[in-house]
Amino acid sequence: MPREITAYSNPLIKRVRSLREKRNRREEGLFLAEGLRILTEAREAGRIPQYLFYARDSAAHPLVRTLVAAVEGAGGEAIETVPDILSKLSGKDNPQAVVGVFAEFTRTLDSLDRAASPIWLVAERLRDPGNLGTILRTGDAVGAGGLILIGECVDPFSVEAVRASMGALFTVPVVQCDWDPFLAWLRSGPGQLVGLSLDTSTDYRAASYGAPTFLLTGNEAQGMPDDYAAACDTLVKIPMLGKADSLNAAVATAVMAYQVLDQVRR
Repeated sequence: MPREITAYSNPLIKRVRSLREKRNRREEGLFLAEGLRILTEAREAGRIPQYLFYARDSAAHPLVRTLVAAVEGAGGEAIETVPDILSKLSGKDNPQAVVGVFAEFTRTLDSLDRAASPIWLVAERLRDPGNLGTILRTGDAVGAGGLILIGECVDPFSVEAVRASMGALFTVPVVQCDWDPFLAWLRSGPGQLVGLSLDTSTDYRAASYGAPTFLLTGNEAQGMPDDYAAACDTLVKIPMLGKADSLNAAVATAVMAYQVLDQVRR
């Protein structure tokens, strides 16, 4: 049976609100996700929040009722509250109807099956949570096997990244690792490493992509280091016909992913 919390001073509200900071997420091993669509995507992917907060006036919504039943069935706790508290939890003036508290989940390179998909996404020192979320959405759209984050990337469990992923965090496997272990794992089996670079004359439409293809996108401001580029089997370039010298990292990843998908489908 859901309980009700309407006081800002409640210890659980303070604890959950603290999860907006990375240090507290790491200590607790928990993160926040908000919105009916995202939490429904999570439930359908088998991820059930430990805590579910929902607005009193949305209690009768069928998706909210389904989430409440799923949380309580999994041994979690459903909590009815007010919009002001949901706003405090999410950090938004116009909060979504629901906020969930999930246990962080991580994968390792060895847990990945590279035969699961012909397309894999790799991002190096990605710093913008919006880019990370958008790349996850692209991965979901093209059926990518996963997203591998190399080096000091933005936290995929930040409120901003989770929000930008629109639920794809729960459907696309994510691995965080350093470059050397990734490269050793990649070379231990089949796989073509394709890097997006301005320092090549090879048009992305002219290259051949073998399955599985690992698409490597570098840091938004600096691109990828020279030794990373040298390790790629192929470097490709997306032509720029205007005054800008490069595309946004997430946009470039999406363009490349669909090019690989087009070759695979043909």
